[in-house]
Amino acid sequence: MPAFAFASPALPGLPDGPKTHAAWPVWSESTTREIRFQPMPKKAAVRLWHRARDFDRRTRRPGRHGGAVGHAALQVLHALVFDFLNYRSGRLDPSQAAIARKANVCERTVRTALARLRRLGIVNWVRRCAESWCDGRFVLEQETNAYAVLPCAQWRGYREPPEPPAPWPDAWGATPPLPSAVAQAAAEVRAGGTLRSVVGILADDPGDALAQALARLGRAMQAGNPQ
Repeated sequence: MPAFAFASPALPGLPDGPKTHAAWPVWSESTTREIRFQPMPKKAAVRLWHRARDFDRRTRRPGRHGGAVGHAALQVLHALVFDFLNYRSGRLDPSQAAIARKANVCERTVRTALARLRRLGIVNWVRRCAESWCDGRFVLEQETNAYAVLPCAQWRGYREPPEPPAPWPDAWGATPPLPSAVAQAAAEVRAGGTLRSVVGILADDPGDALAQALARLGRAMQAGNPQ
């Protein structure tokens, strides 16, 4: 709420005193301290936007327009993430009028949407003001809010979607492993292959100790050497 100063009631029999106003008409809890924004990579910001849209879809009730987030709040969030957020520095401090122009809504809708986003824990902000001088007087001037899009772990009522099942190996073009050299040699024997072809299959896998031993035995048999 704005900070206001109220005049004390006039004493009986005396005319009302002059009305007083707040010396600095700024919102309460406004700070003059410098705000440190946190950088947010564009991929992370886009991911949060899609999570918010999914949150709205999964909380939609039959016969209702939108879900927990709502269409207007999604439009405002879209404007914050894609039109105003500086991904490198994290700076996010547009005016409500600028948000309204980008989201194509009125400023009243922006205020309502921001309040909903804050209740859900999706967006938070800090009110800011600046020290200045006007006609030789020290004054405080209201500045735009400093906004932050919060991680989805802080969203109220949000649940992470279940992980999708792993695809079948053949979905990525994977092929079943080839049989061992010994199994291939046995199939060659059953098919009537020659000793030379069987030895060639066995010798083709240097990592298989059994296949290498059988290949040496086959070569010895080819040479007529029993060893």
